[in-house]
Amino acid sequence: MNHISNYFKSLQEDICQQLSDADDCIPFIVDAWKRPEGGGGTSMVLNGKKIEKGGVMFSAVEGVLNEKAAKGLNIQAGDFFATGVSIVLHPTNPFSPIIHMNVRYFEMDNGLWWFGGGIDLTPHYIDPDDAIFFHTGLKKVCDLHDPSFYPTFKTWADDYFFLPHRKETRGVGGIFFDRLVAAKREDKEASFDFVKAVGESFCSLYIPILQRTFHHPFNDLNKKWQYIRRGRYVEFNLVWDKGTKFGLETNGRTESILVSMPPMASWEYDHQVENGSPEEFTLSHLKKGINWI
Repeated sequence: MNHISNYFKSLQEDICQQLSDADDCIPFIVDAWKRPEGGGGTSMVLNGKKIEKGGVMFSAVEGVLNEKAAKGLNIQAGDFFATGVSIVLHPTNPFSPIIHMNVRYFEMDNGLWWFGGGIDLTPHYIDPDDAIFFHTGLKKVCDLHDPSFYPTFKTWADDYFFLPHRKETRGVGGIFFDRLVAAKREDKEASFDFVKAVGESFCSLYIPILQRTFHHPFNDLNKKWQYIRRGRYVEFNLVWDKGTKFGLETNGRTESILVSMPPMASWEYDHQVENGSPEEFTLSHLKKGINWI
């Protein structure tokens, strides 16, 4: 367990350094914390120029998994250990996309273990070129480990990052996987290698998009639309996201869990978009099953 949590801590530090370098070397706020029931973590938050609010969170927590949380995971209650890195970045420019990544490891005292994770892109304005770039990079990462991973995990992401009450996907998707174990369960490193590859792809998949879009001109209408799309992001995280629920149900650190919330968002009653507008184009592409590559 220690070498897994140590790796995730080093991944957090590396990603924060690259993001700081990409955002005029603005430093992250570093907030180390302890969980009363066991373990703790480090929350690193960026309030930059290109990234209006970003959180890169590391945690390694342990304790007793209560009945409610165990039922949600469909396992028996008992002692658990969980560690991972979770990232959400809300950019300043409406033409720069939101991005999320999570890579994690979970273990019970009865020997049950698995890896999980995902990475997805949520544009306020969908740019097919960015979606192609993002998915092409993810497919390369997956194909190096198992050619079945990308199509399987892309479909899983389409299904997971979906707002049923809006009947729209959160963005252009990515990959999502849970309860990943090696073909031979005792060979934990095989699964860990894939999770590391996903984590280490984050900056190469996002920073080029951020740098291309940061200087894109925008107006008040674009900012208004950005806030509305951020509102959809909040709806998903608070209503549907299993990670948020797990963290809150296991008495996780609320401030760190909810760092995924944007700094500003809005909910306009019955907002309508104009026919033929960039906003309509985006809404028309918030669908499952789009093959971006």
